Amino acid sequence: MHERSQDVDREDGNLQILLIEDNPGDARLIEEMLKDAEELAQRISIDESADGAPETTRETRLEDGIETLESDPVDLVLLDLNLPDSEGLHTLETVSDRDDETPVVVLTGLRDQQVGVQAIQRGAEDFLVKDEVTSELLIRTIHHAIERARQKRERRQQREQLEALNRLNRIGHDITHAVITTETREELEQRVCDRLAEPDAYRFAWIGGVNPGSDRVVPNAAAGVEDGYLEDVEITVDENSHSGRGPSGTAIRTGSVQVMSDVHSDPDYEPWREEAKDRGYQSSVAIPIIHEDLVYGVLNVYSTLPNAFTGPETTILARIGDVVAHAITAIERRDALVTDSVIELEFRIDDLAEPLIALSGDQSCRVEIEQLIRGDDTLLAYGSAHDVSQEAFSEAVDESDGIGEVRFLAARRDGFEFELVAPAAVSLLESIATHGGRVKSATIENGEFRFVVELPRGRDTRQMIEVIKEDHNDVTYLAQRTTERSDRSDVSTPSVLENELTSKQRAALETAYFAGYFDWPRESTGEDIADRLGIAPATFNQHLRTAERKFFDSVFEE
Repeated sequence: MHERSQDVDREDGNLQILLIEDNPGDARLIEEMLKDAEELAQRISIDESADGAPETTRETRLEDGIETLESDPVDLVLLDLNLPDSEGLHTLETVSDRDDETPVVVLTGLRDQQVGVQAIQRGAEDFLVKDEVTSELLIRTIHHAIERARQKRERRQQREQLEALNRLNRIGHDITHAVITTETREELEQRVCDRLAEPDAYRFAWIGGVNPGSDRVVPNAAAGVEDGYLEDVEITVDENSHSGRGPSGTAIRTGSVQVMSDVHSDPDYEPWREEAKDRGYQSSVAIPIIHEDLVYGVLNVYSTLPNAFTGPETTILARIGDVVAHAITAIERRDALVTDSVIELEFRIDDLAEPLIALSGDQSCRVEIEQLIRGDDTLLAYGSAHDVSQEAFSEAVDESDGIGEVRFLAARRDGFEFELVAPAAVSLLESIATHGGRVKSATIENGEFRFVVELPRGRDTRQMIEVIKEDHNDVTYLAQRTTERSDRSDVSTPSVLENELTSKQRAALETAYFAGYFDWPRESTGEDIADRLGIAPATFNQHLRTAERKFFDSVFEE
């Protein structure tokens, strides 16, 4: 049997009471008392929208009562101990086993106080003898029962939260120790995941980064109950797609911690919901791993409980993310000093120097640009061409938008050296330099124009790729590799060039060198170079002499 005294949805905010009572007379009496119990709504602030007496659902059998308790929102259970399908304290135990959160007030026809005491000992908040119940006593008992249950919940939540914070602090201490003792980034990331997925911690943890040249987040390390999760899901940082609006993509994109309190209900978790449910994930947190402007990736942690990541826990996990980011930075810098390695990013560009690109395909020639020098108003490119005539090369340059005049410097057996004025590439070069990179080389061959950008290890390669694509939307990212710098046995030379010379002095010195000013016979005069740099010959001469003096001072003083 299933009856409702009022057909009102829980969204009204009124108090919901489940009455499990098979005696019609006793049930009617209690329901009548509750109909006029508007005072109860004033005492218990279930919801600001509550505007009247409690809503009562009545069941006559324990089995039906349990079903209602599990399916409908209930604030309190009024429970008769003796029902057609259950008797005595076993009735209370059955309800408590199914739901230990909802407060229970026991109803009994016995005047034996010991039964009520035993009921309280076994989980009931209070008891009422049905023959002695009055409206005032019923209201007061319900009020106190709900309030005591609320206080118990708060105390338990505070205790659980404190235990969780203590546990997380221990985890943070262990991870800090791992940071100190690990030698490589790979080892560090794996040890962080291993510690977060130990039995006293969380169900699953993984660290991922954005694959260079794409929006996809790929795993670097993982531990815990994964069961193929990272293979079955797609995660990106593209905010315009569903796969990029989850916690991982948003954390990387915004640089802030993202908490998913309930994976079953949050609409942004839809693409991964079924896979998460299959593995018991109830909530998750994504912590960005960022140091200064370097985005290393994201740390994801999953729990078997909903709402597992509260404010204090999130703060500690965010600190762990900072510790990991600082450690990765230190490892990358140490490796850069020890190995002298750099990252190279290779690109193809389609709409720059198209006639030269076509020439390389038609005549199977090769054009190499070996040095780019930024002048006041333009960009000078120095390089060599092979298996092509100067006439054909000059004609292709004249037809190329964004490239000015060409000047031929030295002849070779199979080609020649040249100087190009390339104003169209100035913005691209500046964008690359602003973000810590430099164009190492450029090659036009087999109908393609490719260039290589060099970055120090530890720089954000994805950010550089985005910068280049924003400057030229026809650029295609091709590859990334880690290589050793060219041999620098004389450490004074880069020190002088990078630290002692002004930008104009360095431009004058490099242009003079690559334009053949120091050759004999000279390939370029001082007037030629001054014209290319857009400065007066006297100014060029002043910059060059100052640069030469600083360079030779450094060499001879050592």
